Amino acid sequence: MGDVTELLKRVRQHDPAALDELVTLMYADLHRMARNRLAQNDTITLLDTTSMVHEVYLRLSGAGRIEAQSRPQFIVYAAQVLRSVMVDFARKRRAERRGGGQANVTLSDELAAGLGGTDEDIERVNDALDELAETDPRLKHVVEMRYFGGFNDQEIAEALDVTDRTVRRDWERARLLLSVALKK
Repeated sequence: MGDVTELLKRVRQHDPAALDELVTLMYADLHRMARNRLAQNDTITLLDTTSMVHEVYLRLSGAGRIEAQSRPQFIVYAAQVLRSVMVDFARKRRAERRGGGQANVTLSDELAAGLGGTDEDIERVNDALDELAETDPRLKHVVEMRYFGGFNDQEIAEALDVTDRTVRRDWERARLLLSVALKK
């Protein structure tokens, strides 16, 4: 934990080697996040876990700054970057196909495991998350970490510094709000 905090401090101070060290130290976590997400989405066959982690690294290095102060905050940020990678890839594939019909998406307790089977689903979830962020940013983080990061309630609670019961309540509230947003 202390190593990550120190590396994040060095990244904020624009130490060019610190981001490389940080990604090396967090590589297993980033790889697990990417693997969990890709396992839930079999239509993205051109991306593998390693290329996804490398894309996350490129985006982190191109961001200019990372405001995270601790390992849990970095995990939350990395889940957001992973979301961005997935959405951009889905948009690119969809644009290449030039359209296509909208898939019927049903929101259930299995959102993290079942939703996102198509590029259109990923885009719809992304748009719904943007709406959710306007209501409550923590709800957005809970969904991102569960859907894009593959984290369980306890891991999310640790990253967001709340109880796992709060995460479960947030998940229920987010499901309700996302259900409404996805039906539009």
